[in-house]
Amino acid sequence: MSAGDRARHGLPPATTPACAEPCCADPVAPRAGDPERRAVLTRRVRWLVGATITYNLVEAVVALTAGTIASSAALIGFGLDSVIEVASAAAVAWQFSGRDPAARERVALRIIAFSFFALAAYVTAEAVRSLLGAAEAEPSPVGIVLAALSLVIMPFLSFAQRRTGRELGSNSAVADSKQTLLCTYLSGVLLLGLVLNATLGWSWADPVVALVIAAVAVREGLTAWRGEHCC
Repeated sequence: MSAGDRARHGLPPATTPACAEPCCADPVAPRAGDPERRAVLTRRVRWLVGATITYNLVEAVVALTAGTIASSAALIGFGLDSVIEVASAAAVAWQFSGRDPAARERVALRIIAFSFFALAAYVTAEAVRSLLGAAEAEPSPVGIVLAALSLVIMPFLSFAQRRTGRELGSNSAVADSKQTLLCTYLSGVLLLGLVLNATLGWSWADPVVALVIAAVAVREGLTAWRGEHCC
């Protein structure tokens, strides 16, 4: 019913229903108003970013090396995702190294978004090449161990950074925590694909996993570009 019809019948104006999910909110509202508390949270973000960078550097080296040896598009994609997570964490570190982190928010989000898009483009190309028979992935015990470790470690880093970022009201810190959480999901998908290849000889599972990684990366890149966040 139009607004005019509702008025003629004496009905109240129609209202747009609010999103039922709290994570649909656009900018993250700051919760910490006390300057001392914000200083503590800022230092915590820097520490978490440093821990994330350190782990992902190791993860990237191992995944890219193992992926190259095994001709695994999924492992290479996972390693590149780790490189991008380093770039994302570095963007957040750069943001919070200034005197006014909010002024650098948009640039940091753009860096995170472009990183996701670059990952998606490369991994898609490699996965399609593998599916067309250019290279068949071999089993990778090292990749299996790496994926299992990441599946355990990354959720803790993501949760801590997301909680801190939301209290600070920082979209970029929350977006970076999402990227870390994405690593957890990708670790599970990667682990499944590598185990299927190692136990059943399903080499096609590797490029399929790579395409899943690429699709999720596009989605997260768009989210970061819009400056949104999720719970």
